[in-house]
Amino acid sequence: MLIVLTGIDGSGKTTAARALVDSARAEGRSALLLSNHAARRRMSLLSERFGWTVAPRVLDVIETGVRLFNVLVNHARAWQFDGLVVMDRHLHCQLALRQANGLGRGTLLPWLLEKLPAADLHVHFDTDPTVAHARVMARGTDQETVADLRAFRDAYRSLPEYENFVVVDANGEPGDALAQLNRAITSASKPPAHLPN
Repeated sequence: MLIVLTGIDGSGKTTAARALVDSARAEGRSALLLSNHAARRRMSLLSERFGWTVAPRVLDVIETGVRLFNVLVNHARAWQFDGLVVMDRHLHCQLALRQANGLGRGTLLPWLLEKLPAADLHVHFDTDPTVAHARVMARGTDQETVADLRAFRDAYRSLPEYENFVVVDANGEPGDALAQLNRAITSASKPPAHLPN
């Protein structure tokens, strides 16, 4: 089973992904966690350290290249793995970032989304931007503003693919979001009911 998790920074998707894989392994099941990051954290830290201001289009080219590489490599790994595969982030994240930054969808990423194997379940961690901002600041590894997180959240919600996501309320404790995620997986794993003739 392939599960994709998306959400704004600070939504708890990575924490949930790790917990899901750890719990599956503890139950004796094969599980693999794959991260499709775009090097945003590294780029923001380098920009801050050296005082660089990178144009949004240039930043998008770098981030898209890194994320695209990770997604393609991780789909190859997932294809060879027999068990639960959890992808932390995907191409939808880059499409939402583009939207939040006023850039177009382009043609490559939507085309790839059509060509790559679809996830069995796509779960989006929806979080209030102020809650997400507090989490980001608490971990101290990123620099995000509430306005940027709000734009990112709105961008996710505007994606045409969003209507097919299972949305988890990720404003509470990590255990609450994980419980919702597990319920979504259980529901997606059930065979469809057969209607009587």
